[in-house]
Amino acid sequence: MLTAQSFFVLDDFAHAEVFARTVQVWEALKNLKPYMQNAAGELPADRRLPDGVPLAESLILHEGRLLPAADCEISYGDVGRGGLRVQCGGRELAGATVLMAGAVLLGRKIEFGRGVLVEPGALIREPAIIGDYSEVRQGAYMRGYCLVGQRCVVGHTTEVKHAIFLDGAKAGHFAYVGDSILGREVNLGAGTKLANFRFLPGEVRVRTPDGLLASGLRKFGAIFGDRVQTGCNSVTSPGTLVGPESFIMPNTTVSSGYHPERSVLR
Repeated sequence: MLTAQSFFVLDDFAHAEVFARTVQVWEALKNLKPYMQNAAGELPADRRLPDGVPLAESLILHEGRLLPAADCEISYGDVGRGGLRVQCGGRELAGATVLMAGAVLLGRKIEFGRGVLVEPGALIREPAIIGDYSEVRQGAYMRGYCLVGQRCVVGHTTEVKHAIFLDGAKAGHFAYVGDSILGREVNLGAGTKLANFRFLPGEVRVRTPDGLLASGLRKFGAIFGDRVQTGCNSVTSPGTLVGPESFIMPNTTVSSGYHPERSVLR
């Protein structure tokens, strides 16, 4: 009942391997660190990409090469629809990624896909993988072990750590996503917080119709199935699982445990 396949369609997810050999869906969080240590690529070795220092200039990353953005013409269209366009010397650089001045990259094990936009003031700590046509907006804080799929949004002043975003997942504004998994096309309303740590120390256990299940995790936020939506300022308790196509209404605090697909939580 609580398998990865009961929450997500994984057929086209480039990192479906992180869910391999799991029985319960949250076991992917246990796989995340070793998976990313092996899977994440590295930034080009270039003095213009200093470790832990804000970028002094905007840069274009294209086919493993860095170019100064000042020499290019950039169209900042809808990133998720492939609207970020870069032309240099009259030639369009298909799939170019833009790293804007003021962004901070902490560590070398950071991988960007095609057509990614990283805005000023964002901080990305290694290891991180950010898939094609995703955007990391101004003031975002990615604290490490962040696996972000295609066409995702890590939004303004959103904090993410040890988490998985499947393709199309969006945490656009003032969110906290820790030790959690967001399914395809999940959308978090502004101010959504996924609490990941119990007041009383100890393992997070998951309430199900068949009783409590041990998660084996001391930190465990939430798992949202495909196309779950949350209203503004909603909060989930540690160890919350919400099935696909569900809604969490604004200002709701969701109790820990399993909530089936197509739930409306108030």
